[in-house]
Amino acid sequence: MTRRGRILAWTGGVIGVLLLVTAGVGAWVYQHLDSNIHGADVGSRLGGDRPANLSPGSKNILVVGSDSRAGANAKYGKNLETMQSDTLMVLHIAANREWATAVSFPRDSWVPIPACDKGKGVMSKPHHFKINEAFSIGGESGDIANAAACTIKTVEKNTGLRIDHFVSVDFQGFKGMVNALGGIEVCPKHAIHDKKAHLDMDAGCQNVTDEKALGYVRTRYSVGDGSDLGRIGRQQEFMKALGEKAQSKLSSPTALYGFLDSATKSLTTDKDLAGVKPLSELASTVKDIPSNRLTFLTVPNYSREADVPTDKANVIWQYPQAGQLFSDLAHDREVDKKKLAEASKNPITARSVKVRVLNGTGRTGVGAKAAEQVRRLGFTVVATGNAPANVTRTEVGAPAALKAQAEVLASRFPGTKATGTAGAAGAAPGVVTLTVGPDFPLPN
Repeated sequence: MTRRGRILAWTGGVIGVLLLVTAGVGAWVYQHLDSNIHGADVGSRLGGDRPANLSPGSKNILVVGSDSRAGANAKYGKNLETMQSDTLMVLHIAANREWATAVSFPRDSWVPIPACDKGKGVMSKPHHFKINEAFSIGGESGDIANAAACTIKTVEKNTGLRIDHFVSVDFQGFKGMVNALGGIEVCPKHAIHDKKAHLDMDAGCQNVTDEKALGYVRTRYSVGDGSDLGRIGRQQEFMKALGEKAQSKLSSPTALYGFLDSATKSLTTDKDLAGVKPLSELASTVKDIPSNRLTFLTVPNYSREADVPTDKANVIWQYPQAGQLFSDLAHDREVDKKKLAEASKNPITARSVKVRVLNGTGRTGVGAKAAEQVRRLGFTVVATGNAPANVTRTEVGAPAALKAQAEVLASRFPGTKATGTAGAAGAAPGVVTLTVGPDFPLPN
């Protein structure tokens, strides 16, 4: 595949293909495509409590596959009146433009969701839930800027990555892109019958268009193990094929125009990216990245059932591996996918971590409430008590041998740091100490 072909494939055929727009289309076509792209005022809604930019020159772009159930999308779900996000990833483009990594987040990721503006002056309360709920909370009033802002705040809070740009791709535009190219070939190993995805497919290679193409990338419960992780893999493969097919259609002005028209109509971005030119410039910055340094991966995770036996529907990000991944990207360090996979083979579950909870606030009853919150997250609380002195922030302390376990505990409360042996004095062997400060998120 040519270098241009690689960039079209790995960016999913949406952003990368816009490189072609500036190479010979008429002015009226350019203006039409440019006006298709919607811009949302996201930046003014994020507030000031955001991660620092630790790698100036690099870019972190949040990409959301939106399945708003409004209008033509209504049939894809019932009792869903707000915007929904079906796919979520962060694309990191290195400052030197020599490598890039796309990290997918399973929509069933169980994470803390911060307070968000729901519109009409109403704020949601901080709570734990599936990560894709952030988009629907912010979009409750139908404002995609709020939906994007809540999603960005949630991703930033849980990863420590500073998000520079936002791109949302809608269901209906996706179908238009596929149809304009005459369909995409897929090769399911087994027949698929999924009522939720409106999909009936025989096994074997076949060309899919319209509803069948959309159903294929949305199907989950009727394929493989029924997990969101399997769907992520299928989506990545499909989008790569979409980009390759777009490249093959360059000689057909009609097909290419139809593709670009659907692609741009489906896009909503932050205001800085709202146009063909800035999107094309973004894509062109990475056109020389070799294919072996374009990495797709999924944040390390494990089933939450391992921590909370009654929860068979969600996954937990795996620490310390996820923390190292986010730190590498924040500092613009290239990720070794094989090394990450090897390190993630044996997850440390919350249930396996023994915790002593100490009240460092000086307020009566805080320790007991915090201990209950820790138990709800699946950790094994073995002792409670009062800290020898009050603290200004929540701390996690442990001996060096329990560093990984301390990071697992700290990860469940974003902003909390594992502080080595600090606060661990007096703990029984094999026990991590959580000293609760005034910032600890107590349950309601």
